[in-house]
Amino acid sequence: MKKNKLGSWLGVMLLGASLHAGLSLAGEAGAMSKADELKAEPFRDAKMVKALALGDKLDILSKQGGWFKVKVGKATGWVHMLSVRKGDAKKGGSAASGLLALNAGRAGTGKVVATTGVRGLNEEELKAATFNAAEMARADSYVSNKAEAKKFATQGKLVARSFDYLPAAK
Repeated sequence: MKKNKLGSWLGVMLLGASLHAGLSLAGEAGAMSKADELKAEPFRDAKMVKALALGDKLDILSKQGGWFKVKVGKATGWVHMLSVRKGDAKKGGSAASGLLALNAGRAGTGKVVATTGVRGLNEEELKAATFNAAEMARADSYVSNKAEAKKFATQGKLVARSFDYLPAAK
């Protein structure tokens, strides 16, 4: 009997949390942290609805993967989530300060740190996936050899750090 009550309670809590997560974005104010395009769909190659400028105010309606569905004036569409700063932002603010705050995951007082993650492909996208030789060739073009990697690390003043592997899972 206790297991059924616990399971029911846990189910209600999970349902409530998921509903809250979906509703928490609805109507949230934001502004563009950099210029970008408002897209008709949440895809990089989707049709552009309109160009958005740094500081343009918007309302965040929902989130899908790495995209926010937003309303800007009378237009509704999708924009990269990394181009949006939640909350009020001043139009014409410093692009550098907005990007630095975004990249550091810090907002407001600097005492709160948040990260943005994109899960990857959903089941439908995986089922619809097909081999793309051109994209594979493009990915292969990014390969670098050890000498190039070492040169890049030296230019970036990167240093090697050793660390122990995590213990094996039990």
